[in-house]
Amino acid sequence: MVAEKKRMEGPQESRGVSKQKWLDERKKKIKKLLDTKGLDMKEAYMLDTQQMAETKYKKWTKEPAPAGWDVFNQKTLYDAHKKRTKKIDVDLEEYNGMKEADPEFYREASSLQYGKAPKVSEDKIERMVKELRDKDEKRKAFSRRRRFHEEKDIDSINDRNEHFNRRRLNARLADTRSRSRTISRGTTLPD
Repeated sequence: MVAEKKRMEGPQESRGVSKQKWLDERKKKIKKLLDTKGLDMKEAYMLDTQQMAETKYKKWTKEPAPAGWDVFNQKTLYDAHKKRTKKIDVDLEEYNGMKEADPEFYREASSLQYGKAPKVSEDKIERMVKELRDKDEKRKAFSRRRRFHEEKDIDSINDRNEHFNRRRLNARLADTRSRSRTISRGTTLPD
């Protein structure tokens, strides 16, 4: 049984060693390619294709996503506004016509037309509704909240406890499966 166990597990090799071997082999291959082309190891970037170089450059220039309180600072909010308004197309002729037709297009607080709004065309309303629906669909797609199942038995007092119970159950099931397999093969090893 002990010999079978050793055979099944394979050689004892840590993860770092095998990764290091892979890196060494890769370096050797790159060195051979460079030698055939007459280049030095410092000029290894010349083996990259245009696509590979572009993806590397994008990774280097990409700004990290805001985290923590940076989500609410003015620059981040302004960038989000620019991203949202990028899709909106503006008809400057119609805008200038509306501005010329109404002398109080930009009203002051002392204006007597307070509370009155200019007529808005139906296509603009439809465009706004479509944008709101798209935004709602995106929000639903990025939701991390899991759905509640009515038919499932309640065995927890809150979400955190439910997560703990689920992990405990999975660990117990995995242990039970491995024990049942070894018992059925008749290869149980003494501790």
